[in-house]
Amino acid sequence: MTATSAAAGNPTSKLIEIKDLSKVYGTGSIAVQALRSVSATVEKGEFVAVMGASGSGKSTLMNILGCLDRPTSGTYILDGEDGSRLSKNQLASVRNKKIGFVFQSYNLLPRFTAIKNVTLPMMYNPQGAFGSGYSHT
Repeated sequence: MTATSAAAGNPTSKLIEIKDLSKVYGTGSIAVQALRSVSATVEKGEFVAVMGASGSGKSTLMNILGCLDRPTSGTYILDGEDGSRLSKNQLASVRNKKIGFVFQSYNLLPRFTAIKNVTLPMMYNPQGAFGSGYSHT
């Protein structure tokens, strides 16, 4: 797996910092090491691409960076907070306020229109990116 980035503007501080991040699924003889001592830094204003062969740990890394999973070891600092030490409720708050997702399979709710699917997260954070003046009816 390879992470590459290109600065967009003048990065001023670290947005993401991972140090010796590892993830192991299972235990004993059936343990699978999905990530092994991955370290990287993403500055504010950078665009990043995570690339690699199938099975190289890209999805595992993205799940950890998206606060959907926790590393087995290592640290994950997101905007100054140690994401590897947050509770489930704190992780949910981080996902709501700091992270946006675009899933490969979209994960849309079939009973909602496209607009309602896109604005649904705003119900949980009405003061988000659009502020209080945006209506999501």
